[in-house]
Amino acid sequence: MAFRQASRNRPLRGAASLAVLLLAAWGAAGCLGEPEIEERWTLLEFTAVQPQPNRTVAAGQPVAVDVGARITYRAIRTGFLVAEARYCDPSPAGTAILDRSEHTLAQALAVERILASSVSAGRATRAVTGFDHLVQEIDLAFSAVVPPGMLSGSPDSVAARGLFLVLYLAEGEEIERADGTDTLVVTPFPVEQAEVLFTGFPLQVTPGGSAP
Repeated sequence: MAFRQASRNRPLRGAASLAVLLLAAWGAAGCLGEPEIEERWTLLEFTAVQPQPNRTVAAGQPVAVDVGARITYRAIRTGFLVAEARYCDPSPAGTAILDRSEHTLAQALAVERILASSVSAGRATRAVTGFDHLVQEIDLAFSAVVPPGMLSGSPDSVAARGLFLVLYLAEGEEIERADGTDTLVVTPFPVEQAEVLFTGFPLQVTPGGSAP
């Protein structure tokens, strides 16, 4: 009789052991944490770029900009990829952290602040559409003009200005000008709402004619 009672209990002990193992596995997975943000949000990257971050450009002179860009989608996104030179006077707080090799929320928000408080010095756009896990590689080229007065004024005012090369996603709308030609008006996606990691870096400016 005692033997039969032990046999009845054996499946229950097995089920309890399985439950413990499952809970342990769940707990171990929880300890690993969620993936890094660049693995969860749509990621923009420079795969190649000219001028490089360590090169200088001359004030008042045109600059040939060539960008190799990569978009790694984490959700369905439709809009325009924009590579753009942006001039800030003064530069918004936090832009000093910009580094094209870093892909963080702080970086993306710094680019967003630049876009909100600067003017364009030249850009190129491309209509794009993508879905989760799609990777697109796109080449863009344009001519930027560095403002001639960027280095004029007191040392403090010059130091407060900034010129940046940025890469972002935007909505776009074609508008007809008074002369009958069309222009594309772009509105950057909200970084946190759209979960897109913008990127960019500062360009170093020298007096006109002295850039290498």
